[in-house]
Amino acid sequence: MPKIFPMYPSLKTYIEQLEPEVRAIPEQRIELLEKIVSYCKGKIQAGLPCELNFICTHNSRRSHMGQIWARTMAVHHGVMGVETYSGGTEATAFNPNAIKAIRAAGFDIEVLAEGVNPQYLVRNDNNDKGSEAWSKVFSDPSNPNKDFGAIMTCQEADEACPFVPGAELRVALSYDDPKAFDGTDLQDAKYQERSRQIASEMYWVFEKVKKELV
Repeated sequence: MPKIFPMYPSLKTYIEQLEPEVRAIPEQRIELLEKIVSYCKGKIQAGLPCELNFICTHNSRRSHMGQIWARTMAVHHGVMGVETYSGGTEATAFNPNAIKAIRAAGFDIEVLAEGVNPQYLVRNDNNDKGSEAWSKVFSDPSNPNKDFGAIMTCQEADEACPFVPGAELRVALSYDDPKAFDGTDLQDAKYQERSRQIASEMYWVFEKVKKELV
């Protein structure tokens, strides 16, 4: 029997309801996502970890969403050996609006340390050891420094870092910044929209990896 990977019921339901968005991903995005699929497949087949570092300018919104959703979708599809990270060209803080959107999807987020740049533990189940999240530069010692895939989640970071030291793969997978809607009536909806887009694309990636590894 296939191994069952537990998830909070609300998170599991959220993931199961992504099907329409997953099947509607545009072809130009698929071409970029295929690069991540090929990279992870190759690493796993070689018996090596597939380490992905999601990079944005401030490591406050999209890069965290990428790290969290990639890890979760790998678990959801039973793809072992995937390790996810995030970083920025500068460090700020994990944005509260982004945290709210992640919580709304069904994750548990615990504050580990407060301050100007708080640290959080993000879990997809009570038995999940979780993933620590805080804002940091992409070269932070907690991130891999060689043999990893760099996923550039914003155009600014993509342009500022044409070369990411140590990266074997570099994919310019930019997302629109929900920050543009901070303080507006559309704020929550736009953060959830971006989280859902990233979740859908990471679902597609690891569903494809799983199929190609069988």
